[in-house]
Amino acid sequence: MDRAVSAVNLAASGGDLSLWGLFVQADILVKLIIVGLLGASVWVWAVMFEKWSSLRRVNRLADGFEDRFWSGGSLDDLYEQEGTQPAHPMAAVFGSAMGEWKRSGSARGGVRERVDRAIGVTVQREMDRLERWTIFLASVGATAPFIGLFGTVWGIMHSFSAIAAMHNTNLAVVAPGIAEALFATAIGLVAAIPAVLGYNKISTDLSRFAARLEGFGSEFGAILSRQAEERV
Repeated sequence: MDRAVSAVNLAASGGDLSLWGLFVQADILVKLIIVGLLGASVWVWAVMFEKWSSLRRVNRLADGFEDRFWSGGSLDDLYEQEGTQPAHPMAAVFGSAMGEWKRSGSARGGVRERVDRAIGVTVQREMDRLERWTIFLASVGATAPFIGLFGTVWGIMHSFSAIAAMHNTNLAVVAPGIAEALFATAIGLVAAIPAVLGYNKISTDLSRFAARLEGFGSEFGAILSRQAEERV
């Protein structure tokens, strides 16, 4: 209580009402919430930049790989060059399908099913890797406003307690304490808004890339199936 009364007295006497001043004068719990939200905001931006960079990279590598795949060259040579030690998701899909087809040998039945299963497992594994940390963006976007609101409610409760102890409801006394508390909500929105927008954009890009991998896998599976029928 003494701490809250002191904060209100400081604000009422013309204390520092800058963002830093509001943070310094806030209750310890509100400070912890603000620091946590700022840390989450920094991590959100780090995740978004990493995902955007990764998606640009895998799409660029996939473009080059598809050019080489459809150029009419030997699939065996391409498999030796990129399929055995794939450096990107599309090469991994190609390598898993080609490897399963080679292991099938002269089998007459079930080649397409085994190839499709290998493709499906590989696509899922590669997408799981690309989607890592996207759930963090969704979590921050959903919870940060409420965490900030909790800090605001807590700060306002302490401010009102101090105001009641001082028996003074003058706006100059009430406003600074409430401003400190509302600062937590503002930081919550600063963390949540980019997280929501980034999550929506990244999720859309990931869905497009997953569809691209699945489309390539389906086409390549059909090619291998025809070749399997021709060799028996």
